[in-house]
Amino acid sequence: MNIVNVHQRRLEATPAQVAELMASLGSPDDKLWPPGWPRIRFDRPLVPGAVGGHGPIGYVVTAYTPGESIRFRFTGPKGFNGWHSFTVLGATEEDCVLEHRIEMQTEGRATLLWELAIRHLHNALVEDALSQAQRAVGNKPLVVRWPVKVRLLRRLLPAQKSKPRAVPGKAGAR
Repeated sequence: MNIVNVHQRRLEATPAQVAELMASLGSPDDKLWPPGWPRIRFDRPLVPGAVGGHGPIGYVVTAYTPGESIRFRFTGPKGFNGWHSFTVLGATEEDCVLEHRIEMQTEGRATLLWELAIRHLHNALVEDALSQAQRAVGNKPLVVRWPVKVRLLRRLLPAQKSKPRAVPGKAGAR
């Protein structure tokens, strides 16, 4: 099955703020990854060749241009053949769009996993990450409510059971 999955969010932020946000991914001071989801981890800082993932999803960093894009190639689960990325689009000194994109082919059991569970969890996680990005740069976050299916899957799947924690907003957030 051919999959293209795209999420975007406008950030009122300087290029330096967005670069810092992206560079923090997977670090102890991660400003992009949303709380309450299986933590994203890498075996080294964000450089091509870094191996990591979150929950059952594995990948390797294939490209990283600070402040512009990070691209990952899937290494798991078996049957996920393709990549995902965070990319900054239309950057000015005042704002930009942060995009998360998946382009992959699934085969066999992976197609069923994607359709029944992973797609729904992925969509919720990425929307939470984009809200986290807005919060981290001082914007008022657009909070997207989880659909019933996501709430049910998070209750049923052990890797999804971590509870969201409150994240304080910045003073003067827009």
